Amino acid sequence: MLIARIAAGDHQMYARVDTAAGLVHLLSGTPFDEIRPTGESLPLAEVRLLAPAEPSKVLVAGRNYGDVVTPDLVVFMKPSTSVIGPDSPILLPAEAKEVRYEGELAVVIGRRCRDVSAVAADQAVFGYTCANDVTAWDIGEPSGHWTKAKSFDTFCPLGPWIRTNLDPSNLGLRTTVNGAVRQDGSTKQMIRDVRAVVSRCSALMTLLPGDVILTGTPAGAGVLRPGDDVTVQIDEIGSLANPVTGHQVRSVTTLA
Repeated sequence: MLIARIAAGDHQMYARVDTAAGLVHLLSGTPFDEIRPTGESLPLAEVRLLAPAEPSKVLVAGRNYGDVVTPDLVVFMKPSTSVIGPDSPILLPAEAKEVRYEGELAVVIGRRCRDVSAVAADQAVFGYTCANDVTAWDIGEPSGHWTKAKSFDTFCPLGPWIRTNLDPSNLGLRTTVNGAVRQDGSTKQMIRDVRAVVSRCSALMTLLPGDVILTGTPAGAGVLRPGDDVTVQIDEIGSLANPVTGHQVRSVTTLA
């Protein structure tokens, strides 16, 4: 099943996606407790896809691909304000000179949980989506400030939808920039699999429905430039595409 968050006119809602028919079937409320169809449908081409979840937090597994095995799972965080959906622009901050793409499989949590065993971790997972763990490398690398480097607005594209009932153990993952393949890996290359990652994260903090865990990135992460188009494609899920725009210009806000 494919579950999306959509915008239709002034309304935002969850919907079940039928790609074969080109339709979205609207849902009542959130899908994490129960799938509740409203009986209404809209053409997929006439709605805008949003980030498929509204996480209270995004956890990021580091060093989960490659030859270096850390004693414990490396975990960073992104705020909810970093999340954007398909086709929304990635905004490069003025203070960062080396912003990198990192295509990743994202786990969407479906139920409140804490201290879940690896054996029971599947019960906590609602589904999976594509993610781009955008990172200001020059801000994080000198002193290990990776949460800072990953937390800028627009630095967590998610989408295009959530795929439920999916085996995540061997999914092809490709990232392209302007049509050229930059990352070409598989989730089977993970050092710690999805169950282990979910279990460890749930031992660190309570996970809530809609929370997202990014599971690491294969080799090939590289720098983004203004004008680039970056796409993360994962087998059996779909493609997440985002344009890249120039430096963010911050407005001055007066606090009451």
